[in-house]
Amino acid sequence: MEKSMRRYMKVGIILHMAYNGLATGEGPILECLKNIVTDEYFEAVEVTQMKDPAVRKAAAEMIEGAHMSVAYGGQPRMLTTGMNINDLDEEKRRAAVVSLKNGIDEAYELKATGFSFLAGRYEEETKEESFEALLKSTRELCEYAKSKGNMPVILEIFDYDIDKKSLIGPVHLAKRYAATITAEYDNFGLMVDLSHIPMLHETIEESILPIKKYIKHAHMGNTVIKSPDCEGYGDSHPRFGFPNSENDVDELAKYLRVLLEIGFLSEENRPIVSFEVKPWRDEESEVVIANAKRTLNLAWELV
Repeated sequence: MEKSMRRYMKVGIILHMAYNGLATGEGPILECLKNIVTDEYFEAVEVTQMKDPAVRKAAAEMIEGAHMSVAYGGQPRMLTTGMNINDLDEEKRRAAVVSLKNGIDEAYELKATGFSFLAGRYEEETKEESFEALLKSTRELCEYAKSKGNMPVILEIFDYDIDKKSLIGPVHLAKRYAATITAEYDNFGLMVDLSHIPMLHETIEESILPIKKYIKHAHMGNTVIKSPDCEGYGDSHPRFGFPNSENDVDELAKYLRVLLEIGFLSEENRPIVSFEVKPWRDEESEVVIANAKRTLNLAWELV
């Protein structure tokens, strides 16, 4: 592609993945955030819970001062606590929804452009009951977010049988889910992630085309699924080109090409497309971030 990728998207990065130890809402959040907001490669940053209100306030000011967009990921609120918004135990389901509503509050404080979350685990024999619980929770989240403003609520599609084992999930179920919710709420959408597509046993086209009209956000990343014996196996988001991994320059180029073809990447309304990359073991964050930027530069040449 001869035109700059910046004409079609805002390149972002997930702070709490790029830097270990931030997902619980503590740690050197502001120090790590400063590294990102002072890097002109990025136009957006994705953050998660920040337990200290003073840190949230400082983060919001830093992001605004850097002239960046921000999105909020509610996923760590579930993944670090074991909560599940489609829990069949009603008390536990409600507790998960309350936590995500608190995340929506934080997202509005940060002036986030969107709030994302994920479906929880399920059992095959009670999948339909879990699906109904998910619909109930999602309606509550959409209603709550709408009562406070116009920020979209976005479900990220995860694997259903390898690592996170999330209900949403395979594309046919993601489509059914999104069709149901968007018929009732105009502030809902789906997020696709290049790292998760191989784990879904789907091609890029199979994973994206059936749900193209519901996609509001996208992530770029990598995964290892060849064998559980491989280093970095599962939803660990290693750097591009990691040994035995699925995604590198060519796969990222194809992913971006499909997103461009369906009109998600757009000059009229540039979406945030963020790296979800994580240092493996003792790798340094700066090295993994440089890897991601270099990979995207090369991939865009092939789009």
